Amino acid sequence: MPELPEVANLARQLDRELRGRRVAGVDVVQPRCLNIPLEEFGRLLVHTWVTRVTSRGKWVFVDLKPGATFLLNLGMGGEILFHHKGEPLPGNRQSAILFEDGSAFSQHFWWFGYVHAVKTTELASHAMTATLGLDPIDDGDFTVDAFERVLVEKKRSAIKTVLMDQKNIAGIGNVYIQDILFAAGLHPLRKTADVTVSERTALYDAIRSQLRNALELGGLAYEKDLYNQPGQFKDFLIGYREGKPCPVCGTTIQKIRTGSTASFICPHCQT
Repeated sequence: MPELPEVANLARQLDRELRGRRVAGVDVVQPRCLNIPLEEFGRLLVHTWVTRVTSRGKWVFVDLKPGATFLLNLGMGGEILFHHKGEPLPGNRQSAILFEDGSAFSQHFWWFGYVHAVKTTELASHAMTATLGLDPIDDGDFTVDAFERVLVEKKRSAIKTVLMDQKNIAGIGNVYIQDILFAAGLHPLRKTADVTVSERTALYDAIRSQLRNALELGGLAYEKDLYNQPGQFKDFLIGYREGKPCPVCGTTIQKIRTGSTASFICPHCQT
């Protein structure tokens, strides 16, 4: 499942490719991925032009002038691809946006993907993005004080649960949470109230450094970018390395159940 680094990388690439392009049409093969009827979807997008592309958490936001926003979520995975003029669109696409210069970008989801469009003035009412929490790669949004407020409000919950709740922090899933918690020396089932001040600082730093490092590498090696190229991030510290030695102390890495998800931990370094 794509998480923040993969989605943010896609948004950066989309911003470079699409900025200034004018929408000529929409090609929707599976209307069920839309949030509104197909006719309304087309009316909102056609004849607008792209002013910028950003991301928050696992969502891509395409700002369209004079007043629409295109919203994209890859769900459990898929491909978002850019196509130059004359290149065929993938046969497995759910939808595609077509531009006046003949270029396009297509969307294919394995399952649970979303292609939404809203009037920009109504963006705050879009239920699936309006409640997104802090953006951990935005220095102005993800401050120490803001992070502290989240931890205080959710003090009765396990720290892994708090960090993966998209209403608290947007973009962290079960992939990157593994090395984040390891880097901070925290067991995923530790109650947030029991995390010390120094541990909270280490956790804040770990979130920033782990996600930014993966982003600069283009995301995970088994996810594809806008040009169908894999990311370069593949060297986990302990994530998905069950039975291997901990890179710090040598203790065997364990896989445990944490609620509905699995966690990889060093039983010595994470307490």
